[in-house]
Amino acid sequence: MADVDRTRPVGEVPAAEEEIESGGEQVYVAPPWKLMWWRFRKHKMAVISSVVLIIFYFVAIFCEFVAPYDPDGALLQFKQAPPTAIHIRDAEGRFQFPFVYQHKRTLDPETLQISYVEDTSARYPLRFFTHGFTYKLLGLWKTDIHLFGIPSAGEQQGVFLLGTDRLGRDMFSRVCYGARLSLSLGLVSVFLSLALGVVLGGISGYRGGAADTIVQRVIEFIRTIPTIPLWMTLSAALPATWPVVRVYFGISVILSLVGWTWMARVVRGRFLSMREEDFVLAARLNGSGEMRIILRHMLPSFLSYIIAALTLSIPNMILSETALSFLGLGLRAPAISWGVLLQEAMNLRSLVLSPWVLTPGFAVVISVLAFNFMGDGLRDAADPYAR
Repeated sequence: MADVDRTRPVGEVPAAEEEIESGGEQVYVAPPWKLMWWRFRKHKMAVISSVVLIIFYFVAIFCEFVAPYDPDGALLQFKQAPPTAIHIRDAEGRFQFPFVYQHKRTLDPETLQISYVEDTSARYPLRFFTHGFTYKLLGLWKTDIHLFGIPSAGEQQGVFLLGTDRLGRDMFSRVCYGARLSLSLGLVSVFLSLALGVVLGGISGYRGGAADTIVQRVIEFIRTIPTIPLWMTLSAALPATWPVVRVYFGISVILSLVGWTWMARVVRGRFLSMREEDFVLAARLNGSGEMRIILRHMLPSFLSYIIAALTLSIPNMILSETALSFLGLGLRAPAISWGVLLQEAMNLRSLVLSPWVLTPGFAVVISVLAFNFMGDGLRDAADPYAR
């Protein structure tokens, strides 16, 4: 007779059995991706982080629409203006549609410091889907519609959610434009690293012999070189006369050439353990080529792990690009990325008078934390059959 759990009250169902009974037969017939989704959505921080990243990438893709001002347009009358306060109650305490008061620039005669004060006698309502500077949406359709703005203010007043820099450029618009380069660079670099790691690691683990020896020696040589000096050397080798697009592609290739080794090691270890499995032998006897066996049979068996690992490596690429651009070795002006924007914080005078120039750094921190939390959720859901 099987032992009876006497610590559990009579009639109480264990948590694992209750989960199976609540799911019914769907637990046994559901595909792996659906099991992963069921486990992933239980990770609340991972779900919240996914929503945050969706918002970030929406802003990155449609930055021209979200940004209220031209990121390179200098409003000289609003140099180093603080973030604009948005009000919903007027001076008499009555609720109104969101609006901003007109800001007047004043000069302290003693300290000669410029400050801005609100003039409550003039207010400008905030409107959505307003007209502004002309741009091409996704590079295809020419339009001047923006998410929000103050159409009636002209150049007398603006809405600066994150303030302006020392040249009078809107920081919120520049952060939105910077998200396009910083976030996309991480994805491009990671996918290039994935392609190199899967192909070279798969050949190394599947074929073995001389191919394995050569690939592993190359990996060991790259990993012995200090990462930061290698990045700095390769980035400094890029010609200063290159256009922004070419520099962007060059930085992506540099980050990929340095970062593919970890994926190659992981793929090699998995292939060494799977190349003698029955399904691999059956595919080989069926006449499948090596690349077909690697890509169609062996790689999908641990694809969930690769997805989880990629989401955890994207923040490293974002931080690498930000660090290189901050040091002046990555993307350079007139390109707009979070690292390029953080160069403004190197000016001590600008940092003291306008601390909001550090807001691109907060965008980097939030995106990196969101990727890490989402990666943790995917890693926990990578084995959907685990209890």
